[in-house]
Amino acid sequence: MIVASRYAKSLLDLAVEKGQLEAVYADMQQVKSVCDGSREFVLFLNSPVIKTDKKIETFQAVFTDKLSAMTRSFLEIIAHKRRESYIPQIASAFVEQYKQHKKILTAVITSAVGLDATTKAKVLELVKAQSSGEVELIEKVDPSVIGGFVIKIGDKQVDRSVLRQLANLKKNFSENPYVSQL
Repeated sequence: MIVASRYAKSLLDLAVEKGQLEAVYADMQQVKSVCDGSREFVLFLNSPVIKTDKKIETFQAVFTDKLSAMTRSFLEIIAHKRRESYIPQIASAFVEQYKQHKKILTAVITSAVGLDATTKAKVLELVKAQSSGEVELIEKVDPSVIGGFVIKIGDKQVDRSVLRQLANLKKNFSENPYVSQL
């Protein structure tokens, strides 16, 4: 969303300028976490019935002493401009822009069961060898992959799951040109 991206970029630029990038990043991760974890909070932000002053009071109650002064001021400005419904998207956009700014690559690995520490370290090492910056590894568990793994790095994906192999076998068998000689 363009509006959220622009607000996030403005906050990122201000945080860099004031030397508070890491603090604001931690704040926006916390805001994103609250928004992701509480559907009621997002509905509250989107409500046109609730007045701006009440929303600002709620921000202060939810995030008391948990956010930096810059982030609190930013959220208040957003609320005064009646843009509080964009806060979840702004937080997500800020986190993404921070990662781009810091050249942090996100790799998502999906497996049927959780990875042990040794395997996770090897995957992280392999991904770091392919990139020139820092790597953030996100692990997801999805029993439907049956076995193996699916790793996604940016717009590239490597699918070595049993589910994919079974789908490939099914496709090969359905295209089988063999005709019986009977």
